[in-house]
Amino acid sequence: MMTETEPMILPGRRPRGGVSRTRFRDGRSAYLFILPAVVLLGIFVAWPAVYATFLSFQDWSFYKDPEFVGWRNFTNVLSDPLFWAAIGRGFAFVAMTVPPMLILAFFFASLVVSVSRRFAGLLKVSIYIPTIISAVITSIIFALIYNYSGGLLNATLSLFGIDPIAWIGDPAWALLAIAIPAIWLGMGLTSLIMVAAMVDVPTEYYEAAAMEGADWWQKTRYITIPQMKNVLLYLLITGFVAAIQQFELPLVMTGGGPLDSTTLPNLFIFNHFRNDINVGYSIAAALLLFVVLGSVSALVFRFVNSERLVD
Repeated sequence: MMTETEPMILPGRRPRGGVSRTRFRDGRSAYLFILPAVVLLGIFVAWPAVYATFLSFQDWSFYKDPEFVGWRNFTNVLSDPLFWAAIGRGFAFVAMTVPPMLILAFFFASLVVSVSRRFAGLLKVSIYIPTIISAVITSIIFALIYNYSGGLLNATLSLFGIDPIAWIGDPAWALLAIAIPAIWLGMGLTSLIMVAAMVDVPTEYYEAAAMEGADWWQKTRYITIPQMKNVLLYLLITGFVAAIQQFELPLVMTGGGPLDSTTLPNLFIFNHFRNDINVGYSIAAALLLFVVLGSVSALVFRFVNSERLVD
């Protein structure tokens, strides 16, 4: 017979203490699983960021101890016209690469979801191949293609009576010349992400639109693009960040030339770090670039509504 002091336990219910102990064990296991990642992030991300911020306020090099100079490094960077020229060049490079890459990837993804499964698999493999190729190897390949005297591009143009063009030797063409391989490198992953987003759109929407007589463009405008809004926003942000931080292509193909026409922000910072005795300037420039990237990303999130249309 149950006394008044004994708690009544309903059938199929665990005691509250047992539930608490189970949750504690689960939580402890979860923390143990994420502990290696947290430690690695702390060692290779958090601590270098904190130490870099400290050094940005120092007059420091590899040959002497740090000397506190306050905001001098930041004012030197902000007053340097070459820094702002590199930032502006980075935005121009973003405009040359991100919109064309998104448009081409969208049409390619539309083609993949409209063909048979076997042919779609072949298309996805073919578009993903550039992603696994090193950017350095890509730079060498395209440098050979752009070669003035024996390059494939000028040889093809000569068949139509067009004179050779110094694609990576002329400031008017050099930035566009490195934008083409950047688009080629980014197309693979971008296309596959769009394919996954298109497959996720409910087919009932297209069936209803077809019954109303909608064509492909109307389905794309009123169904596909709105349903992919979050994915397109993600690709826009990541594409912007990747493009403005492009480093390998201008370094290998042009070295930042001719006449600094391909010196993008990361290459500008790298050149200062390599040639300038004061390392604090380069660190301050890197932190300011981080502020620029974060501000632009925040503005995009602010002005582009990213709420899902369908849960």
